[in-house]
Amino acid sequence: MAEITKFKGSDIEIAQAVYPKHALPIDQVARKIGIPEEYIEHYGKYKAKIDYNYLAEHKDGKDGKLILVTAINPTPAGEGKTTTTIGLADGLSKIGKTVVAALREPSLGPVFGLKGGAAGGGWAQLIPMEDINLHFTGDFHAIGAANNLLAAMIDNHIFQGNKLNIDPRKITWRRCVDMNDRQLRFIVNGLGGKTNGTPREDGYDITVASEVMAILCLAADIADLKERLGRIIVGYTYGKTSDGSEKPVRASDLNAEGAMAVLLKDALKPNLVQTLEGTPVFVHGGPFANIAHGCNSVIATRLALKLGDYVVTEGGFGADLGAEKFLDIKCRLAGLVPQALVIVATIRALKHHGGFKSSDPGKENLDALRKGMANLTQHIENMQGVYGLPVLVAINEFPTDSKAELDLVEKMVREKGSRAVLSQVWEKGGEGGIKLAQEIVKLCDKPSAFRFCYDTKLPVKEKIEAIARKIYHADAVNILPAAQKQIERLENLGFGELPVCMAKTQYSFSDDPGLLGAPRDWTLTVRNVKVSSGAGFIVCLTGDIMTMPGLPPVPAAENIDIDKSGKISGLF
Repeated sequence: MAEITKFKGSDIEIAQAVYPKHALPIDQVARKIGIPEEYIEHYGKYKAKIDYNYLAEHKDGKDGKLILVTAINPTPAGEGKTTTTIGLADGLSKIGKTVVAALREPSLGPVFGLKGGAAGGGWAQLIPMEDINLHFTGDFHAIGAANNLLAAMIDNHIFQGNKLNIDPRKITWRRCVDMNDRQLRFIVNGLGGKTNGTPREDGYDITVASEVMAILCLAADIADLKERLGRIIVGYTYGKTSDGSEKPVRASDLNAEGAMAVLLKDALKPNLVQTLEGTPVFVHGGPFANIAHGCNSVIATRLALKLGDYVVTEGGFGADLGAEKFLDIKCRLAGLVPQALVIVATIRALKHHGGFKSSDPGKENLDALRKGMANLTQHIENMQGVYGLPVLVAINEFPTDSKAELDLVEKMVREKGSRAVLSQVWEKGGEGGIKLAQEIVKLCDKPSAFRFCYDTKLPVKEKIEAIARKIYHADAVNILPAAQKQIERLENLGFGELPVCMAKTQYSFSDDPGLLGAPRDWTLTVRNVKVSSGAGFIVCLTGDIMTMPGLPPVPAAENIDIDKSGKISGLF
């Protein structure tokens, strides 16, 4: 790809300056990493799906080195985790490494809600940026269709006579839509008379919180996908079994898994795109990390590992959520071993964690920075001490960062046995990520001492406590009576040895989004516990976390538009 003169502009302006005029045809991107033409399924000229049979035929090949990018707890000041991930991949390519990135697909909810686009920023972006942020290759629509097909089959079964004896009051399966819509959190449906179904309480989750999303992202192949879909528990029957427990009803009892798998057969194939500099990137799957497990698909990561000497991936939100779930859930279930970990931070975000609320976030404030560093250092300690991983800190540079502030961060990070490197990828692309790339290569040459935070054989309560105390540094855990009963039911049903997926606010180590920095002397409250039996983990809802977000007072959608030529503006 020819070198393009860099300029300052909005993310979408930069992306549109490169794409499509300077973008590589997707078959050329695939050839960079050795994918033959017969495995490429074109979705236009610049994006494609890769047949999952290619991975099956190369499953015994040597794996590259896996690098996880995570961050401090997010703030309104922004951290730039995805931007850093993309810039690091471009930086590795600049120093002559064969590299593949593996990222999540953006959800339409945040795109039109508070966050805006999610394909990187500045000169460290993915293209085609508009496609990736909008409908892309239709994966999320397929996931929503599969989810809602199962919901329709549940209610139809009840309407047609209910041979499975499903208790409508105990249906746990909810419908989904990939949009922030608080009005749909709790609904009553089946109204309007007998022919319109059985009236009952119901609700919607956002698609990225659906168990179908988690299943797609954790499935090893089409057979595994179908088996996992069949294991989904949709609700419980009337009455009790002989041993006093409730009998679960699964998707397989409704014969739904085959049709669901048919809807997902193409969505299971990883999507291949490129960075602004032509680096190959798989963008596949997109569970949120605050309410789901927050990682791209296992298939995409495994395929990337077979194709690249280095694979750069990320976990959603901060390391207490995305990294913890990547390591304790995805790595455990998929047998992955990361070699190194990058924690992304900005000076302004660290000052925010230190209580700095100025209208000028770039103003120097060493006291606030020193206090806010507690958030970063706790993440470093967790990743090094709990998981045994070498850590590199990437400081996403802003022009307002003072030398004194940068020196303070470097000093405090060094005291924790790590190193801070300035990242300039937003402004310079891969050139600005060379130092970061050089340092991560050094870390990857060291042997991995990776270990998990907890043993899955522990009781569910003890696994929750292990995450709460070791990662969140909570003083205590309060499992509410209803949640305790749910844990007992799940353990009686044989789910006690599954890993735990904590649904928690992303803004704090605690379950209170207002507690910034590294809070101490607080209690984690668990109010609801459910099983995602197809995905293979237990979900614990803490604090006020919801599985269907709402729109902010001024949604990003108000500033998104398209002109008569089809050019999109305001996406980010």
